[in-house]
Amino acid sequence: MPQVRVIGDEGEQLGVMDTRDAIRAARQQGLDLVEVAPGADPPVCRIIDFGKFQYEAKKKANEAKKKQAVIIVKEIKFRPGTDEHDYSYRMKRAREWLQIGDKVKATIWFRGREMTHRELGSRILAKLAQDLDDVGEVEVAPRMEGNQLFTMFGPKRHKGAKPDRPAAPPAQTTTSSQPEQAAKPAPAPESES
Repeated sequence: MPQVRVIGDEGEQLGVMDTRDAIRAARQQGLDLVEVAPGADPPVCRIIDFGKFQYEAKKKANEAKKKQAVIIVKEIKFRPGTDEHDYSYRMKRAREWLQIGDKVKATIWFRGREMTHRELGSRILAKLAQDLDDVGEVEVAPRMEGNQLFTMFGPKRHKGAKPDRPAAPPAQTTTSSQPEQAAKPAPAPESES
């Protein structure tokens, strides 16, 4: 008959006993016998209300989840022939994102014969790194993956400073991309009179 070390509902040690005796003791109290340390010798079981145990475990997991830092990666896309206005618009968006603490992935997308002119994409990323130098730093050096050249920027961290992030709705996506042709700013909201 296997034996287990039993801990009571209030945390008191009840000692080592047969599994049947431990189950009987738990049922007499109207509670459950839950194995909390299966790797111990003998295994440790606790007499508790299993529903309450699950609730407490879930509550602890949610508290730990709240304390985790959420890293949001935004994406800006360029083409080798992106003109100056489109470049400056996307650079400003990347600057805004870096200032609130988001990471930015900059991608140069090549099509067909453009692959022979990778240096154009490298120039755009080098210029972007230079323009964002005061608010961000390159975390991933430019590299090719398939027909895309990309780099990753992270916000510059100052000692003890935390970014001022506006409150976000709970169903926020983790990536965002600016379409290739979308160089127009969003329309201003109408004011109520």
